[in-house]
Amino acid sequence: MIDTETQQHFLEAEHEIERHSGQLRKELRLGDLILAQLIYIAGPQFLGIAGKLGPAQFMYWIPAVFLFYIPTGIVVIHLSGEMPLEGGLYQWAKLRFGDLTGFLVALNLWATAVLLISSLISMLTDSLAYAAGPYAGWIVNNHVVNSAIAALLMCALVFLAVRGLHVAKWFHDLGGLAFLFLFIALLAFALPRWVHGTAVTAPVAFVFPAVTLLNLNIAGKMGFGAFCGLEGSSVFSGEVRNPKVARTLRQAVLFGGPVIALIYILGTSCVLAFTRPADMDLVSPINQALARGSAGTSLALVAPNAAALLLFCAICGAASIYFNAVVRLPMVAGWDHLLPAWLSRLHPRFKTPVGSIIAVGAAAFVLTVLGNMGVGTQEGFQILLNAALICWSLAYVVMYAIPLVARGEKPAIGVRIAALSGLGMTLLFAFLSIFPIIDVKNPGGFTAKLVLLIAGINAAGVWHFRRARRRMRAVGV
Repeated sequence: MIDTETQQHFLEAEHEIERHSGQLRKELRLGDLILAQLIYIAGPQFLGIAGKLGPAQFMYWIPAVFLFYIPTGIVVIHLSGEMPLEGGLYQWAKLRFGDLTGFLVALNLWATAVLLISSLISMLTDSLAYAAGPYAGWIVNNHVVNSAIAALLMCALVFLAVRGLHVAKWFHDLGGLAFLFLFIALLAFALPRWVHGTAVTAPVAFVFPAVTLLNLNIAGKMGFGAFCGLEGSSVFSGEVRNPKVARTLRQAVLFGGPVIALIYILGTSCVLAFTRPADMDLVSPINQALARGSAGTSLALVAPNAAALLLFCAICGAASIYFNAVVRLPMVAGWDHLLPAWLSRLHPRFKTPVGSIIAVGAAAFVLTVLGNMGVGTQEGFQILLNAALICWSLAYVVMYAIPLVARGEKPAIGVRIAALSGLGMTLLFAFLSIFPIIDVKNPGGFTAKLVLLIAGINAAGVWHFRRARRRMRAVGV
C-alpha cells in the first residue's frame, strides 16, 4: 500500500505542474492531435524497411500491431488518464520513479526528437533529388547541400515554434493531410498492378521468412520503430482546448491508431508492387515507387514531382511536430529547477519557451552535420535514425515499468499484460538496432558510434542531474 504522505506529495506535484501549464495557450483540438499523431508516428521510411522482407512483410506487421502497437495504446491511455500533464512521459516517470529517472527519460526523449529531426534532412534531400529529375542524384550525397537544407529547415522550425502552436498546428495539419493524400495516390497506382498481376513483387505471402539476425532486426523496427509515438500527444496535455484532456488524448489514440496501422500494411504492399526488396530505397520508398509506377505513362513528368512535393510537406510537418514536442521537455525540466531558468522563460506575447527553442534548433543542426560526416546518405540516415529510436526505447522501458512495478499504481491485469508485451518488443528492438541492416563501410564502426553516442548521452545526463541537485541544495531549493 502506498502511504498517505507519498500520495500527498504526488498530488502536490501534479498541482504544481498544472499551475505552470496554466500559463500556456490552449490551441489544440482533437483533429489537430489526430493529424499530428499521424505524422509523429507514421514514417514513410518504414515502408522501405518492411519492404526488405518482401511478401512476408504482412506476417511481420500483424505481430507488430498485436504485440506492440495495441499494448502501447492501452498503456498510454492508462497513464494519460491518471496523469494528463504537460510533458507527458517525463512527468509520468518523475512522479512514479523520482526526479533522476524522470530527467533521464526527458533527456532520451529530447535526444530522440533532435536525432529524428536530423535524420529527416536526408529524406528532404532525397525528395528534392526525385523532384529535380534523373540528373540530380548528386544532390543526395552532397554534404554542402545537406547542410544548407538543414540550416533553412532549422530557421523555419525555430520561427514556427516561437510563434506557437496557433500557427504551427496548421503546418502539422497540412503535413498530415499531405501524407494521407500521398498514401491514397500510392494505392491508386498499385491497384491496377495487383488486379492485372503485373506487380514486381507479390504484395503478401502468408509465410514467415527464415529467422535471421537481419530479419529479427527488421521485425524490431516494424514493431517498436514504426509504431512508437502514441505518447507524443500527451506532451501537449497542457495546451489542449477541451478541459477534459484525458478523454481527448484517449480519443486521439483510438481514432488515429487504426489509420496508421492500415497505412503501414497497405503502404508496404504498394511499394512492393513497383520495387524488388533488394532494390528498396530505405530513405524515400514512396518516391521510388511512384517514379517507377508512372514511368511510360502520361503522368511520368508530373507524378514524381508531385509526390516529392507532398512528401516534402509531410516531412516538414513531421519535423515541426517533433521540434515542438521536444522544446517542451527542457521547459518542464526547467520548472523542476533541473535546467537553467532561461529554458523555461516564456515569450511575453506568444507564451513559448524561446530559449529552449533556440537550443534545440542549434543542437539539431550540429547533429545533422556530424551524422553525415564521412559516410553516405543511407548510412548517415541509419545512424541517426537508429540512435534516435534506441533513445526512445530507453524511455519506453521506463513507461512500461510504471504499471508493472511503480508504487501507487493499481492497473487492471490487461494493462499489466499489455505493458509486458510492449516491454518485450522494445527490448528486442533496442538490442538488435545496434547492428546495421544495410551494407556499410565499417559495420563495427557503425555499432561503436551508436553505443558510444547512447552511453555518452545518458552519462552526461547523470552528471548534469547530480550537479543540478548540488546547486539546488546550495541555494536552498
